[in-house]
Amino acid sequence: MPKKNSSATLDPESKILKLERMLVAVLDYLSDDDVEEIDIEYLLTNTKHLREWWDEYRERNKKVVEDEIRESLSKLTLEELKSIREQIKKKG
Repeated sequence: MPKKNSSATLDPESKILKLERMLVAVLDYLSDDDVEEIDIEYLLTNTKHLREWWDEYRERNKKVVEDEIRESLSKLTLEELKSIREQIKKKG
C-alpha cells in the first residue's frame, strides 16, 4: 500500500513541485559557504520528502540493475560465475 504522500499518488504537476522544493533545499545546502563537508545523511534527514524519494528511486533502480546483471551473466565464464558466487557467500 503506497504511503500517504508517496510520489505514486501525486499528479505530475505536484510531483514536479515536490521535486523542485527538494532540489532547492539541496542546492541551498550545497551552496552554503559554511558547509565544509557534504553530509548526505543530513540532507536526507532535513530535506522534506527527500529520503522517501531516494528510497523509491533506489528501489526502481534496483530492478534495472538486476536486469542488467541477469543479461550479463550469460557472457561470463564458469570461473567468473564461481568467483561471484563465492563473493556472495562471504557477504551473506
